[in-house]
Amino acid sequence: MCANYIPSTHDQLRQHFQVAPPDSDYVAESYPGYMSPLIRLPRTDAAVGDRACALGMFGMVPHWAESKLARQTYNARTETVASKPSFRHAFKHGQFCIIPAAAVFEPSYETGKSERWEIMNVDGTPLGIAGIWEHKQAGPDGLELLSFSMLTINADGHPLMQRFHKPDDEKRMLVILRPDQYDKWLHCPVEEAEQFFERYPAERLVAHPADPKASKPVPQQSLF
Repeated sequence: MCANYIPSTHDQLRQHFQVAPPDSDYVAESYPGYMSPLIRLPRTDAAVGDRACALGMFGMVPHWAESKLARQTYNARTETVASKPSFRHAFKHGQFCIIPAAAVFEPSYETGKSERWEIMNVDGTPLGIAGIWEHKQAGPDGLELLSFSMLTINADGHPLMQRFHKPDDEKRMLVILRPDQYDKWLHCPVEEAEQFFERYPAERLVAHPADPKASKPVPQQSLF
């Protein structure tokens, strides 16, 4: 589904998500294996409205896995997130997070070949993508590693998102939260998570072909 996106800027993190940006820099455009910001509860007894921002690897890396697994675990299907080995621990323990994004990219085949399109909120505000996070005690170089995956749902028939990916592929879309859902998602009991798995209205989004001249991150910025 979404394997490439633009993380929210420091100003967007402060103003829209009401969190302090991470201390370390992060890439302007993220792919699986890149360190990017996520928003989660700072502790298990956090009060409503209490949020913390940290850097994590885009792509879930459970404690038993190598970092290269992130190439396959950057998206988690809501239909199977509770049962898949890579995701079930994080989901079962309610390790919910928000991935702040200025825009996401998807491939369109309407011209007969793959063309990268940029998708964002129609009003220019950041997207708050529902996700799950995991912690690995010994990651790359023996350091602790925080990682995350974006949740996806079926998008067959969605006026906008059905336009992307290959014609014969199942249409999928990210679970995008409204601002009034942010704290509710972070505090959501696992048995109530399904209520958030809904399609974001097409009229709230805008999409257009991405600038082909836009720079892309260099491979060395990935942790593998």
